[in-house]
Amino acid sequence: MNTYNYSITSSYFFQRPLPPGLEGLYELALDLRWTWSHTSDRLWQRLDPEAWERTGNPYFILQSVAQARLEEAASDETVKTELQTWLRDRQAYLEDPGWFGQTVKEDALHDIAYFSMEFGLREALPIYSGGLGILAGDHLKAASDLGVPLIGVGLLYQQGYFRQRLNAEGWQVEAFPYNDPITLPLLPARDPQGGWLRVKLEFPGRTVLVRVWQARVGKVALYLLDTNDPLNSPHDRSITANLYPHSKEQRLMQELVLGIGGWRALEASGYRLEVCHINEGHAAFALLARAASFMAKAKVSFPEAMWATRAGNLFTTHTPVDAAFDRYDASLLRPFAQVLAEHLDISLDHLLGLGRRNPRDPDEPFNMAYLAMRGSGWVNAVSRLHGQVSRHIFLPLYPRWPKSEIPVSHITNGVHVPTWDSAEADALWTCHCGKKRWSGQVEQLCDLIAQVPDEELWKLRIDQRLALIHFVRRRLVRQLQEHGASADLIRSAQHALDPNALTLGFARRFTAYKRPTLLLAYPDRLIRMLMDRQRPVQLLMAGKAHPHDEEGKRLVQTLARFAAREDLRDRVVFLEDYEMNLAQQMLSGVDVWLNTPRRPLEASGTSGMKVLVNGGLNCSTLDGWWDEAYTPDVGWAFGRRTLEPHPEYDPWDAEELYDHLERSIIPEFYDRDANGIPRQWVARMRASMATLTPRYSSNRMVRQYVEQAYLPCAAAFRKRTAQEGSLAKALHHWHEFLREHWQELRFGQLKVERLEQGWALEVDVYHGEIDPSMITVELYADGLDGEEPVRRPMKQVRTLPGLFKTNVYRVELPETESPDRYTPRILPSHPQVSIPLETQFILWQR
Repeated sequence: MNTYNYSITSSYFFQRPLPPGLEGLYELALDLRWTWSHTSDRLWQRLDPEAWERTGNPYFILQSVAQARLEEAASDETVKTELQTWLRDRQAYLEDPGWFGQTVKEDALHDIAYFSMEFGLREALPIYSGGLGILAGDHLKAASDLGVPLIGVGLLYQQGYFRQRLNAEGWQVEAFPYNDPITLPLLPARDPQGGWLRVKLEFPGRTVLVRVWQARVGKVALYLLDTNDPLNSPHDRSITANLYPHSKEQRLMQELVLGIGGWRALEASGYRLEVCHINEGHAAFALLARAASFMAKAKVSFPEAMWATRAGNLFTTHTPVDAAFDRYDASLLRPFAQVLAEHLDISLDHLLGLGRRNPRDPDEPFNMAYLAMRGSGWVNAVSRLHGQVSRHIFLPLYPRWPKSEIPVSHITNGVHVPTWDSAEADALWTCHCGKKRWSGQVEQLCDLIAQVPDEELWKLRIDQRLALIHFVRRRLVRQLQEHGASADLIRSAQHALDPNALTLGFARRFTAYKRPTLLLAYPDRLIRMLMDRQRPVQLLMAGKAHPHDEEGKRLVQTLARFAAREDLRDRVVFLEDYEMNLAQQMLSGVDVWLNTPRRPLEASGTSGMKVLVNGGLNCSTLDGWWDEAYTPDVGWAFGRRTLEPHPEYDPWDAEELYDHLERSIIPEFYDRDANGIPRQWVARMRASMATLTPRYSSNRMVRQYVEQAYLPCAAAFRKRTAQEGSLAKALHHWHEFLREHWQELRFGQLKVERLEQGWALEVDVYHGEIDPSMITVELYADGLDGEEPVRRPMKQVRTLPGLFKTNVYRVELPETESPDRYTPRILPSHPQVSIPLETQFILWQR
């Protein structure tokens, strides 16, 4: 792994001199490890409490805080002592080889490029919009903790995560503040000559300069690209202006900048790249840039370069519906694709065909996910259920293949637990599981946390709920002040919510399939629960709709208006401007996290995973991760198990949700013993914390990526690129020979013979020019009652001398199986090829 060169003293930007004793503050502020370390929070809050609460950005605080305040801190021996302790802790962290360095064989895997359109690390770097970006940020943080040699690549948007305000009617109004790079915790990346690293992209009729920035995420480097270079045209300077682009052309150019510009930036930085991991299909152009680079180095053709490099490419799909993939009409893409095709020395039709189900259909749009699929050696979904859905989505790319064999595996998402735990939860886990609990194997944590006494777990809930309510009151007061609310309304906000009441949380991106208004399906029943004096319930809500989603905005308005009812103001709160800090506060303090998507439209979902470490419980439809995580002892599940997301199921799902609240959740929370502890509730907390927190951590997720994907991909990449790609050339030749002669294969009649204890099946195969070593002949049967399909290899037993290149294949079955279930088929066979991902040939006997 490359040493991460990060010169703070040679920054292009203004960094004021710090008083003696505080020099290390810039080092801490520019390392985004502070986003998951509670230890330094006190210092930033002490320097400027208002700026810390409003921005959460230590780098901005160091630039803006009064000099007198810095001088005062420098004279405080406690501050200087704590600073030195934090710097020593950081240095020890950076020198720790982590799980990867301790368990993975030296030199088994070099650098991994991780591409994503968004990275959600903290609100101090607002270049994300939702779950995809936050998942990418958690991936980087876990890689840092584990010592995995990962490098992130994304875009630096001038206008990133929008800020939300609700007008008097509760309608969402967006603001897009400018991301001033000077105030963000990043620095310009340096080229070998010491200048600002720029890469060039060839666009139709012009060259676009792409600036490269660096952020530090513990041990991991994150490169962010932008086109706001004065040497670009005004139009091209705006390519990376918006996280929410105004046109399809701008989105296309962003994806070209990310994929091609990102790959060139990493190569210019000297990384030894073996694995390219694209987080969703947006970055699929990186796979073409990688092939182009290998073409130049090894002097091979584009098809040979793709055979060489695709083995080291990994595609993670997050999309549960085909319509959500990025598509571009040929008329829009053609000018950009022509430039790229000339660079790759292939025809325009060849390039456009890589993104089409039918490469010969000139009217079919170019699908970025199809390009990612065709350019990768490993593909995964983000939950078990999403794997089933994705195999159905990609079925058109594999004609005549059974859905169960579509080459999409799954690695269920996880969350970076240290980012999402509260200070109180962090203290509890540290006490019982140790400080380095998320830096290696996590399976042993289950037994350790299961031993925590009831009293300690319940105190955790009390403390976190109280902390949340104090936070909500401060934020609600500020929200009302900004709206010019009356003094009476602001005073009442200072007493909103009850520290002892059952607190339900609901916050996410508001869109139709997530059904945020399902909880309001029976408003009278809900209000009775909320207003119950003996067993009160309170509801805390937040969330944004995409700026272009009018239906999502209507859903925001419906919940905001419900929260604004005068009779519910002390029981229901809707907080504006949902972002990571608000999410962290809510997820640590609520007792139950509600999740209501239509199954199976939630690919994974991660918000519910974030309550686990804090002792919160989940009540959700059986979608995404909860479909595989749920058991009756860890939370509640409702809704139909159908794979058809029909709106007519909504009333039944709402009825079941209300039943859980009225018959189980509320009674269990208020069923207290003599000491005021709800023993059954605490038992459920313990089961959830112990069983699910390690399982759904990004620690587990990244280790799975390393073991199941990164290491095998790197090994295959090394084999195919060795000796200037000699194996890749051979594989290309093998594949082209099959393409030319596959139609010569055919079956004879299937013969079934009754044996004394079973069946013998034989079939003749006419090979044509294809050697028997190049194929596999087998029997196939669909699985029964949801079981896996059955494949039984057939053995070549003899040749038929009276026919040209004809062999007889045979297999025996036990008498418990019916021969009628099976159909013979022929598949390509090569020990170095992933089938059907890399070649889709298949021949059925019938």
